[in-house]
Order: sequence, then C-alpha cells, then structure tokens
Amino acid sequence: MANISFDGKVAIVTGAGGGLGRQHALELARRGAKVVVNDLGGAMDGSGGSSDAAMKVVEEIRAAGGEAIANGSSVTDDSGVALMVKQAMDAWGRIDILIANAGVLRDKSFSKMDIADFEFVMNVHLMGTVKPTKAVWEIMRAQNYGRIIVTTSSTGLYGNFGQTNYGAAKLGLVGFMNSLKIEGQKNNIHVNAISPVAATRMTENLGMPPELFAKLAPEAVTPGVMFLCSDEAPTGVILTAGAGVFSVARIYETEGVHLSGQGLSAEGVRDHWARIADEAGQKAYFAGNEQGAKVFRKMTEA
Repeated sequence: MANISFDGKVAIVTGAGGGLGRQHALELARRGAKVVVNDLGGAMDGSGGSSDAAMKVVEEIRAAGGEAIANGSSVTDDSGVALMVKQAMDAWGRIDILIANAGVLRDKSFSKMDIADFEFVMNVHLMGTVKPTKAVWEIMRAQNYGRIIVTTSSTGLYGNFGQTNYGAAKLGLVGFMNSLKIEGQKNNIHVNAISPVAATRMTENLGMPPELFAKLAPEAVTPGVMFLCSDEAPTGVILTAGAGVFSVARIYETEGVHLSGQGLSAEGVRDHWARIADEAGQKAYFAGNEQGAKVFRKMTEA
C-alpha cells in the first residue's frame, strides 16, 4: 500500500508548542500538510502565555521545507479560536484536519480541590476541544471531508488519584466523539480519540527512570495519530498509544437479564447480579440506540 500522505491537506494542531502536539505538527508537515501550530505558551497549570513556543515549531517546519503558521490563541477564547480558523482559511482556503491536543493540569485530591480548578481544567480540555471543532465543522461539511482527533486519557477511561477534574474532562471528550462520529458520517468527517502514554512536561513529575522516560517519547504516539488523520481512518475509535504499543479501548455492555413481576426489585437485581455482570456475550455498541434495541429484544424474549 502507498505511504500515508497529506499533500494538499491543511491541519490545525492545538497545544503544538511542545510534547505530543509538536510532534504531531512536525510529522503532518513532513508528510505534506500545511499546518497551523497553535499554542498559548502558558505554564502547565494554564497561567501565563506567549506565542514563542508555537513560532519555534513553525521555524522547524519551515527549515525542513514545509509550510506552517503560528497561532497563540487560547482554545477557550471564542475570538482567539475564530482567528486561528481565519488564519488557516486566509492562507490556504480549507481545513482538513483538527488535532485537539491542548491541555492543562491542576491535580489535587477531590477533598482539597477548589471548584475553580475543576472548572478551569474542564474548560480547557472539554470546551477547548468543542470550540475549535465547532469552528471547523461547517468548513468540513462543505468540503465533504474532515478528520478530527480528540485527546482523551487513561485517567478518563479508568481513573487516577488526584485527577477528578482531568478525568471528567477526558471522558467527556469520548462522549463528545461518540455523538459527533454519527453526525459526521454523511459528510465523510471521521472523529476519533487518542489516549496517549508519553513522556511530556505533563508526565515529567511522575518519577519515572530516565531509560523508561526515553522509551515513552511522543514520537512513539504520533504514528497512530497520523493514521487517524488519514483517508483510511476509522471513525469513533479510542486508540491507545505509548512506547510503540497500540491498542483500542472500548466501552462494553453485558447481555444482562430481564427482570419482571416479583423479581423486578432491588433484591432481584442483587440476586441476579452475577448474570447481570457476566461478560459472556458482551458487546461494544456504535450508537446509543443499540442499547435500546437490546432492551426491547430481551423484553420481547421474556
């Protein structure tokens, strides 16, 4: 099969001044895409800001013969997001790919976390993905083509101490993707999620040995993201990636049981719990109506 190429394609990568976003932007450009490199340039907790980080990545791309422009907007700022999209359209007239990668951390145990810290992290990760997606959505619909990658996390999928805010935002993005994949189907817009395990400034304080940290380089995640940006990409998939290991995470639903009559009670649920939770025959649904169809099927069978 031919190599994946993005010749003629235009991409926006948020949070691309360093780490994963930088690597995604560099590889898109290496494969022919024209890239808007977005980065607020703030600290890990979201404070401060400078477009220097984005400009350095643009300089790297241009030095290698690629095309790129820098944008220092916050992904939570409506006017800043509009400017980012306008820059791409003014320069190149289309937007084919959006990689929503920007993020922050404000980790604390839930008992010690201020609501302001919860809201801020939710706003950056969740609304900071929704707003750029909304801004490019009609462009992609008109083109009848688009590839959108949201960035989720194992914290959202499975949990992690001290990250209730981050986890809520990251699983929220899976819910966002799951409905958007359905709405985008008729216009060839594929929406997927990447769940990376990588050595970046967001993970440098975990105390990993240097040799392990080196194996978790962002470069080992980016190949999966490039596939999700390609013409052959699936849609509605959570791709996990780290150190060259790739897998798919899914939400499964068990076959369950139908309770009726005297058995339809709290005690009935308790007494049938083993069957309710039995993994045999479990399925990963593509859309919510499949769950409803299962309920009606089991009710009819009963």
